[in-house]
Amino acid sequence: MCFDSSRPVIRRVQQIPPAVHRALPEVDCGTIVQVTSSSQATQHLRDLALLRRVRDRMDREYAQPLDVEALARGVHMSAGHLSREFRHAYGESPYSYLMTRRIERAMALLRRGDMSVTDVCFAVGCSSLGTFSTRFTELVGVPPSVYRRQSASATAEMPPCVAKQVTRPVRNREARTSEPQLA
Repeated sequence: MCFDSSRPVIRRVQQIPPAVHRALPEVDCGTIVQVTSSSQATQHLRDLALLRRVRDRMDREYAQPLDVEALARGVHMSAGHLSREFRHAYGESPYSYLMTRRIERAMALLRRGDMSVTDVCFAVGCSSLGTFSTRFTELVGVPPSVYRRQSASATAEMPPCVAKQVTRPVRNREARTSEPQLA
């Protein structure tokens, strides 16, 4: 397969007759693997840039009603492709990432102590108090109402930037064990 660097990459294999091949001396010929891997690497970099845009949008618009389909439409991908590529790049699904951002923001609002759990739930973009409480408990280890009571005194004298880092939720797979695992 011949490759002209001034033209877009043709992904399907074409058979070029020898007479035509000899008539095109300015065309640089390479192997199919070289052309395909170059194209795949370029596409992978484009996908990573789009995934960063999706992640930045989730960080910015966490309080808005976002779903994977809407995020995928915003970067012209299918929802399935976005989910697979996002999980491959960041180690968690887009929904999981968004919920973690929402829970982090909810923790900050609960530490302030001036909002009820229900108000915090809706302020961070969750539409169901039950789902919010369940996810909060999974990530933080205590229900939001208990966290609100406990955190007011625990972080009272800490600067907000330190309190945010210290109280960041840790997923079960990320948590470090205190003892080495024996087989």
